[in-house]
Amino acid sequence: MKIAIIIVYMPRYERGHEINFVPPLTGIHLAALTPPQYPVQLIHQQVDPIPDSLEADLVILSFFSGFAPEAYRLGRKYQQQGKKVIMGGPHATFWPLEALNFCDAVVIGEAESIWATVLEDAENNTLKPQYQGHSIPLEDIPTPRYDLLSPRFFMQRVIQTTRGCPFHCSFCSVPAVNPGFRMRPIPDVLQDIRYNRFPFWWQRKTIWFWDDNLTANRPYIKELLKEMIPLKRWWLTQASMDIARDAELLGLMKASGCIGVFLGIESFGQDSLKEANKKQNRIDYYKKSIDALHKHGIAVMAGFIAGFDGDTPESIEAMAQNLLDIGVDVPFLSILTPYKGTPLYDKLEQQGRLLYQRGWQFYNGYNVTFEPRQMTPDQLLNAHRRLWKLAFSPLHVLQRIFKSLRLRPGAFLLSLLMNSFYGMKALRHNLPINMSTVNLDSLPVTYRYG
Repeated sequence: MKIAIIIVYMPRYERGHEINFVPPLTGIHLAALTPPQYPVQLIHQQVDPIPDSLEADLVILSFFSGFAPEAYRLGRKYQQQGKKVIMGGPHATFWPLEALNFCDAVVIGEAESIWATVLEDAENNTLKPQYQGHSIPLEDIPTPRYDLLSPRFFMQRVIQTTRGCPFHCSFCSVPAVNPGFRMRPIPDVLQDIRYNRFPFWWQRKTIWFWDDNLTANRPYIKELLKEMIPLKRWWLTQASMDIARDAELLGLMKASGCIGVFLGIESFGQDSLKEANKKQNRIDYYKKSIDALHKHGIAVMAGFIAGFDGDTPESIEAMAQNLLDIGVDVPFLSILTPYKGTPLYDKLEQQGRLLYQRGWQFYNGYNVTFEPRQMTPDQLLNAHRRLWKLAFSPLHVLQRIFKSLRLRPGAFLLSLLMNSFYGMKALRHNLPINMSTVNLDSLPVTYRYG
């Protein structure tokens, strides 16, 4: 039985990506879990063309909600060609009955515990409509199939060290999709770090930890970082802002080669932080925390969200200057999106504020899917686009790059590359797509809350 794993993607920018930085972990992880008797083809739709006809008996489609229309189109297409189709990922997990309109089976939750059974049933033509995965310890997880990655990904070594997050932010579905907080054995992680069959030096040098909160368990991460020091790698991850108060951890991060940390700062409004359940964030501590990371030569990537109930068009646009004031090196700017499985979704549903007429393509982090409290949906979208253009204007980009000269070489290169990436998008007017202007009549977008 030949298997094709497709990581579904729909463009989020008007002219696509100038650079494709890092692949998702899902495809290379599933391929590594697949028994060797099954030939595997891996397609990342973000960088790889989708063939009209696949040389595969079984097609696996993994996708987020924002890409569901394309996943449904592909599912219907390959079913019509006589192939078995299985869907999984966050969207299929929360909307399995909807997904089953376009596939033969749905994998709900984490796949490790049931993957062998799913493949065996597919081979024996005994697929069940739904397979419920459950959380298991992260032991004996094989090294991802990096050999299957497209060379178009700039970075290639993505590693998952932990799974889950101890925090419960209102807009985040991680606690529902990946319940609990689990850690892989450190020797297994080190094995992935030592894997070195990449074509370019920066791919051999750099690690992107695909963790929701790598530093949540301090004894674990400190032991791992001590083991990493002799390996002389550069690495990036996502963490919570409280790492800035742990001097020992910051020292180990520097010694082990950390060049960048993504912090979910989210907002400059106290009411918005309360709404987001970001109790660990304090506005008066932002700059002090970022300065602490900068003193160790580490670049700060930070996520900010527009659309909380306390936001206004003016406060959203003001974030561009706020970002410079606190010293963020690379901002990530999104629109509040109520995904199923989050407290935010439940709240907006109960309040009757979800825009049911908008299909899943709006759920990509750059479009509006609900009625904001202090503005219209169009005002929120326009405020976000003004913020995006201002934050990535030549002046702001050059200021951030100039300030990052004080960081260690790897961190400066990170800031230079990512600011140039977004700055080039702004210069080319390559803005996030307004899905209201896109004609998707050929796609089954009418399947919504079905």
